[in-house]
Amino acid sequence: MRIRPGGAARRDAARGTGDTAEDQAGAAPRRAESAVDGRWLMLGLDGRLTAYARTTGGLLRWTESHPGGPDWEGPVFFPAASVTSLAVAQGADGFAHFVGRRTVRKNGAEVVDVAHAIQYQSGRPLSEWHSLGNPRRDPARGARVGNPVVAVAPSGSTYVFMENSSGSLAVRRESEAGKWQPWQGIKGEGVRDGMAPVALESGLVEVLSPAEGAAFYCHQPKRDTDLVSGQDVPIAPAGHSLAGLETAPDRVTYYWTDAATHGVLAHRAGRVIPLGGSAAEGRIAVLRAVIDGLDHTVTAHRSTDGQVVVGVCGTENEDAGVHWIPTGERCAESPALALDHRGRVVVAFLDAQGGLRIARQTGRGGFALAPSVRV
Repeated sequence: MRIRPGGAARRDAARGTGDTAEDQAGAAPRRAESAVDGRWLMLGLDGRLTAYARTTGGLLRWTESHPGGPDWEGPVFFPAASVTSLAVAQGADGFAHFVGRRTVRKNGAEVVDVAHAIQYQSGRPLSEWHSLGNPRRDPARGARVGNPVVAVAPSGSTYVFMENSSGSLAVRRESEAGKWQPWQGIKGEGVRDGMAPVALESGLVEVLSPAEGAAFYCHQPKRDTDLVSGQDVPIAPAGHSLAGLETAPDRVTYYWTDAATHGVLAHRAGRVIPLGGSAAEGRIAVLRAVIDGLDHTVTAHRSTDGQVVVGVCGTENEDAGVHWIPTGERCAESPALALDHRGRVVVAFLDAQGGLRIARQTGRGGFALAPSVRV
């Protein structure tokens, strides 16, 4: 049975450790070194936003003091010394699931596995890290697997995706009954890191992966079943730029940066849609928001000159044009997007000093962002 935020979950969370950055590194705040892969800014069930970043030896976390801010708590440091990559996804229950590529010593030798931890509530510690194993039983081949990414279905089931050292896709999923299934291999051609999994409101999960020649597409034919390969998508995304968003029931729009032109593109229902812009490598952040009473899609990326750029258009109405908004703010990593408890768009990014900056949509009509503040 899946652990819920009752006694067992509270005991797990209580065993996790979380020290303030000041406790770990003296008076100066610990410096963020890179963003966590995935949606690293998220809204908790208590209405508070939380942001995550990587730092030497672990994870940093900032949490709003109250829903809507403006004050934040943190950064708080969580050790994860042997975890060399980190990705995060949030479930409908508000739980934040972290997965990472980890190197551990076993029987006197170094072995690579996938580590998984959960934050059950805003501001609470992480659970202990536990192993999901490795899709490769041979340690030598297992040392060459890629970096895992994660999605969480509405049921709370966790799905982990990674390249399995031979150019194919490896998937490990948790059933709706809460039992982890064995690793599943899906044969592909040159699958690489930077895959974009999407959990749909219907309970299905799909993923698009960068690969040789074309992006590799896999999906679930039914809820709580293994994934199957589908028709490849003829695109060439720049490294780690792919992101997916459900823009209609059971229909996903994928966004990415073109490796050759640096332009931002989208793909939906067999069609590639040029959006314009000029993006650097790194994930494109994307979400849906109600603006002036209408459904809009908001994107954010780091431009080739290091600026945070936001794009706004009607959802599935890109042909009417994307309104690009250069913010004038500089970021060191790809930005993140979330809605706060009032439905306002919030942009988070890391500055050159490793600090977290937050820019929030103003309350006026249309779409405008207030200048960012460092938290």
